[in-house]
Amino acid sequence: MNRKFASLAGAVVVSFGVTGAASAAECIAPANPGGGWDFTCRQIGKIMHDIGAVDKPVQVTNMAGGGGGLAFTHVVTERSDDADLIVAASSATSTRLAQNAYAGMTADQVRFVGAIGADPGVVVVAADSPYQSLNDLVDAIKANPGQLAFAGGSAVGGFDHLKPLMILQRAGIEDVKAVKYIGVDGGADAITQTVGGFTQAMSGDMSEIVGFLKSGDVRALAVLTEERVPGFEDIPTAKEQGIDVVAVNWRGLYVPKDVSDDTFNMWADRLQKVADSAEWQEAMAANGLAPFTKVGGDFQSYVDGVVAEIRTLSKEIGVIQ
Repeated sequence: MNRKFASLAGAVVVSFGVTGAASAAECIAPANPGGGWDFTCRQIGKIMHDIGAVDKPVQVTNMAGGGGGLAFTHVVTERSDDADLIVAASSATSTRLAQNAYAGMTADQVRFVGAIGADPGVVVVAADSPYQSLNDLVDAIKANPGQLAFAGGSAVGGFDHLKPLMILQRAGIEDVKAVKYIGVDGGADAITQTVGGFTQAMSGDMSEIVGFLKSGDVRALAVLTEERVPGFEDIPTAKEQGIDVVAVNWRGLYVPKDVSDDTFNMWADRLQKVADSAEWQEAMAANGLAPFTKVGGDFQSYVDGVVAEIRTLSKEIGVIQ
């Protein structure tokens, strides 16, 4: 495996030399072209160059495998002090690290430099549901924890499952295992389960529910962001309703662990410049992302907290030992 990594790293260096951009920054997208991580590398890298945050175009390398684990291992074992390397990450990255899905690799083996956009988490119910607020739903679960169920587009232990568990824990429910969750194949199927009355609520992302909101099939009880989402100002946050949960599918970057603090801060500054740019506002609007800007030490602290919380929840529900 190490020979494979070394060979890949060598191929990257050679390609840089051929193009004459040996000092250009590289962004690894830990998936094939076309997905969220690829979007993060290509959009952020392009805007960094367009606004002059970097002198040369950012090179993008697709390194699919292991749900991001191949790229993570490559960075830790082969590129741990590479100051010109950034790697696309998302909530899936922190969730998999918390659940030890990267074969013993841990979140503290890299440095999380920032996130500048997110697909907000949401909790929705059928249009004719008796629950008018997030607290109505929580109170019903407190009264009959085994009688209500959530549907979500991820498997048991995935992020759609963990979002309602975070809400219920913060609301004072100790035995979250008693709450039923049905994992189906994607957000649309989860909404169908809820609209059909098979589950009482759906846990998902904003991008999954927009069409169903417009058609009137569902009502959103809460969005799991710091502030209300532009364009959906009628949906209150969980925090407004007294439940301090922020759960979003953030889009961001990490850098190798052994880079200097100056390098870490340099990438944080570059990312902040992208976040502040009109180009990034346009990219978010075109791709259904909401503002979510945390860079530098603030973001590292956020990820540390999320990883710890997900690890605890995952143990409680038996996903990990």
